[in-house]
Amino acid sequence: MTADTAAEPLARLATERVDHRFKGLPPDADGLTVGELAAQRRNLFTGGFATPVLALSAERLEHNLKLMETYAARHGLAFAPHGKTSMAPQLFRRQIEHGAWGITLAVPHQVRVARAFGTRRVFLANELVDAAALRWISAELDADPDFRFVCYVDSVRGVELMDTALSGAGRPLDVVVELAAGEGARTGARTEAECAAVADAVAATRTLRLVGVAGYEGEVPQADTERVTAWLRRLVALAADFDQAGRFTGPDEIVVSAGGSAWFDTVADVFAQIPELSRPALKLLRSGAYVSHDDGHYRKLTPFNRVPEEGALEPAFRLWAQVVSRPSAEQAFLNAGKRDAAYDLDLPFAQVVRRDGAERPATGVAVTALSDQHAWLSTTPEADLQVGDWVGLGLSHPCTSFDKWQLIPVAEADGTVVDYVRTFF
Repeated sequence: MTADTAAEPLARLATERVDHRFKGLPPDADGLTVGELAAQRRNLFTGGFATPVLALSAERLEHNLKLMETYAARHGLAFAPHGKTSMAPQLFRRQIEHGAWGITLAVPHQVRVARAFGTRRVFLANELVDAAALRWISAELDADPDFRFVCYVDSVRGVELMDTALSGAGRPLDVVVELAAGEGARTGARTEAECAAVADAVAATRTLRLVGVAGYEGEVPQADTERVTAWLRRLVALAADFDQAGRFTGPDEIVVSAGGSAWFDTVADVFAQIPELSRPALKLLRSGAYVSHDDGHYRKLTPFNRVPEEGALEPAFRLWAQVVSRPSAEQAFLNAGKRDAAYDLDLPFAQVVRRDGAERPATGVAVTALSDQHAWLSTTPEADLQVGDWVGLGLSHPCTSFDKWQLIPVAEADGTVVDYVRTFF
């Protein structure tokens, strides 16, 4: 797929008709195309949008994209941000335009979405043993010489299943051995000896090609800088040992990959110490939550808290909901709940209140619980809150924020909506 043909599916997103499928959009926009609605540059607060409505900050989104582009370049890292965060091809494209090597994904459906919108490089951070998906990916590789696909392997059994599914394939499928983050951690071969056995199994096939090693330091038990550093050094040592033993068969580079959104500073530090290998090392970082950041989980965990001189990510999401009940001086209810807001890590945070075009801090207002379609608010005496007020909520965990909205307005600071981001979950 060429750059020109890759742009065509993205352009077609603007031709999709606005209708009842998309929460929060103006009812009087029904029948318009997304492109036509964007061209109207409606205001989020006065342009007919219905609450609840989730919006992305145009300025903060661009800031985050630029910051991680600069960070990766400064530290000599290739960047394949995890696309499961947004599942938004428009954002994939912007990430790639901001220097990303490719996109990381987790399951075959996500790869199909990425390919449908022209993504040329995909890193699948999972062992893939689904025969139908493997055959489809093999066909994509054979049809498109520019398509690069790399995935985990972490078991001899998995290698055997992959080899069987790919019998008769043309191009071999590139794989990296996943080193587990420790006993009781998530996926991956637990020991270096098990990693070697997996590598031996790959070498015995015609359908697979070992190109590197990888893992996820976010699963290190009781993670702290010392423990994460120790595990990353194991990963680097595994790459060096495999290289010395001649296990890597890729033609150009050796992939060494790690990096979630909580420890990428430590990844950068340890990957800077990768010894000279027989081929250049592709130091592949995979952090994904940065694109929108958040007001809770990642605001607390971001490595930029430890290295403030590198900059700071900015939370780009805000969920707007309306006060629909004020039964007492101590309680109020909004018309947004679990169907609209992330709640798996933290409840939403009441940030601002809008009334009659004026915005002020949500002093004395806190979200205490969520029902399916309501947010429960506790209010102290200083809370000035009335039925009909709009309340702006900050969210925690972008991965479970994007997936609740199919079409998300992108708004400038004054509320002007300049774009709409389509998600595919």
